[in-house]
Amino acid sequence: MNEYMNDPDRLRLEEPTPDVRAIITDIEGTTSDIAFVHDVLFPYAREYLPEFVRARADDPEVAALVEDVRNEADATDVDLDRVIDILGQWMDEDRKSTPLKALQGMVWQQGYTDGDFTGHVYDDAVASMQAWADDRRALYVYSSGSVTAQRLLFTYSDHGDLTDLFSGYFDTRIGPKKKIRSYKAIAAELGEPPSSLLFLSDVGDELDAAAEAGLQTCWVARDEDTQEKARMNERHPVVASFEDIELI
Repeated sequence: MNEYMNDPDRLRLEEPTPDVRAIITDIEGTTSDIAFVHDVLFPYAREYLPEFVRARADDPEVAALVEDVRNEADATDVDLDRVIDILGQWMDEDRKSTPLKALQGMVWQQGYTDGDFTGHVYDDAVASMQAWADDRRALYVYSSGSVTAQRLLFTYSDHGDLTDLFSGYFDTRIGPKKKIRSYKAIAAELGEPPSSLLFLSDVGDELDAAAEAGLQTCWVARDEDTQEKARMNERHPVVASFEDIELI
């Protein structure tokens, strides 16, 4: 990959990337609009998660996640109401908590299946991912949202069911997205040299960690603020759209 061209209106790769055997993509701000996550998914979970946890508290999967919340909060003796309060606080903080993300995914499943919303995916992302799949490149998702939530977004997307495009999904169970070890673990899980993997994201710290782990990287900067951050970072090639990524 090369540095982006000095064009203030359109950031793109000047040359094709080195050989890429698999692409790993972030979701929020990368394949999908941040506004969908923050203005649709998060408020929906904020409204319905308390009721969901109370109604399903005896379900073994939910009960295990509630216990995980207690352990993560170092509050092992608190009652269910306090756990719900903690979850509300974490949602307000946008905390990347694995049990919180799992519970949110369960709540969103109801919203998707009831038709309350569909998952937003950018047109250019759909077209490029389809082309990569047709080219027999493996495509994976790595997001702080749970694997369940990831699958739901692409199953009930604005473009229909896109899950056939993906070979697998990773969430924070593999590790935090800003840690080098997480990307090494993904490469090991896939059985591929890190240098053959391309990671797409709109977050510099994630891209830095991936690059330190040996992955190729590309900063997807869809808005001016993100483009400015990318220019200041200067470590990664930058594109404004998936259609500007050329693979060889």
